[in-house]
Amino acid sequence: MKILRKMLPAVAAAVMLSVPSAQAVIDNPITQAVIAVYDKQLRENPKDYMTWFRRANEYYRHSEYVHALDDVNNALANAPAGDTDLRFQAYMLRAGIYNQTGKHEQALADLNSAIALDGSSYAAIYQRANTEFELGNYGAARTDYGRLQRFNSRSTEALLGMARCSVKENNLSAATDYLQQAVEFDPNNPEIYVRRANVRRMMGDHNGAVDDLILAISLDSKDPKAIESLVEYGNTNYAATIAGLTNAIQLAPNNGLYRYLRASIAEAHYNYLSAIDDFQKIIDDRMYNYHGLYASIARCLYGLGRYDEALAQIDTALGTVDNVADYYVLRSKILRAVGRHDDAINAAAKALAVNPDYVPGLVEMALNYIDKKDYRQANSLLGEAAMAEATNPEVLMLRAWLLSTFMNQPVAANGYYEQVLDIEGGDDYVRSLRGFALLNLGRTDEADAWIDNILRNKPDNDGLNNYYGACYYTLRDNSDRALECAEASLKAGYSDNHNWMNNTDGQINVANLRDDLRFLQLLQRYNSIFGK
Repeated sequence: MKILRKMLPAVAAAVMLSVPSAQAVIDNPITQAVIAVYDKQLRENPKDYMTWFRRANEYYRHSEYVHALDDVNNALANAPAGDTDLRFQAYMLRAGIYNQTGKHEQALADLNSAIALDGSSYAAIYQRANTEFELGNYGAARTDYGRLQRFNSRSTEALLGMARCSVKENNLSAATDYLQQAVEFDPNNPEIYVRRANVRRMMGDHNGAVDDLILAISLDSKDPKAIESLVEYGNTNYAATIAGLTNAIQLAPNNGLYRYLRASIAEAHYNYLSAIDDFQKIIDDRMYNYHGLYASIARCLYGLGRYDEALAQIDTALGTVDNVADYYVLRSKILRAVGRHDDAINAAAKALAVNPDYVPGLVEMALNYIDKKDYRQANSLLGEAAMAEATNPEVLMLRAWLLSTFMNQPVAANGYYEQVLDIEGGDDYVRSLRGFALLNLGRTDEADAWIDNILRNKPDNDGLNNYYGACYYTLRDNSDRALECAEASLKAGYSDNHNWMNNTDGQINVANLRDDLRFLQLLQRYNSIFGK
């Protein structure tokens, strides 16, 4: 059985249009060659609407929606009115581009044009129904889903669509009936259970949704969509996901995939003891023979602060395979945690030998050099990391901290804090570190508003948000609020003892809380999550 690896898209002028470089947007050499042929044909005949259309499809397949839109616009501008087949396909393609880019009103207009050319197209009516649903036009969507049923009385797309409309109209009984009919029409297809899970999730039936995803996996253990959906479900409803997997394991105790999924989800959510138990059970019962199991156990033991055991496990993994950069980075972290900096640098160097641009390897080596007070070398390494991942907030924050704390370059440091603020999506995501950057820039009110938004409005079923809250308020010199966040994090099961007791990297840690007796007593009250 294949082992699950760690988890988890202006109308242009018809002539004189500049042809974008294939190399600038697509890396695949075969696709580049295909587009180069299209480029040549269009330079020779800018009115060749079929080539515009074909190149638009090529761009669309590679999610290059801006280029695809330009090309399909040119196809429509040059296509004769009598070529209804091409115009139909072009309207469908452009509607797909608009839907992929969130422009549902424009998509609906194109779908209407396509259906005017071919009112019997199942695909066009189905896409229009889904677009109407996205626009909140549930009555119109239901009408189109009904048309699909008239085309095909056993259409699962129609039944699932009507179920979604019924949920939005608060008719959960009708939604349940539609879902049951859909499953009865295609009971052996794992996709039907994945799709029913999505609707059940809309209904708030989280246990049912998880059960459907597990059922899909039982029908096809290699189905990536079902596995990815289940892992993602763990991010938003951890309890229901673990409960569903636990029930599945009780019914099929020798199914290694269920146990592996449960362990991986538990590890990703800092429930290290449970994860170790499942990974070890897989090894002991010889369900799988996979070096990643030892690496996962090592990651959990490192988080628990059991460094000697973690080192033994990662060495076991590396004894099986010696070309996984992440394993060497973990070995470096463990060695650095016990003060073996030269050995840790050597391990990080081996990670970079596997992949010279591997950012975690560059960061880990830089942190070792900071511990050794070789700040110039550390800064150079973090500079390489920033070049490899220009929007990595951890790298930017570490470099700013190094420059301001050890190299007396506050102006340069502020430049990196500003770069953190330029990263999109930072307002709602705790790992964006936006509030920490704002705090360092003296924009305290904005920083406080950021962490307040994270803690008040974002799910925190594993304690991560509140861990960062504890770090934030520690940096803010508000120990009372930091302790409140720490308790909320521990209560949610955040069992990364390394972060609680030993992490001193950069500014984002709780190091200044560790001399507070209240903090130590708090950890003692929750010592069961660390296995103590």
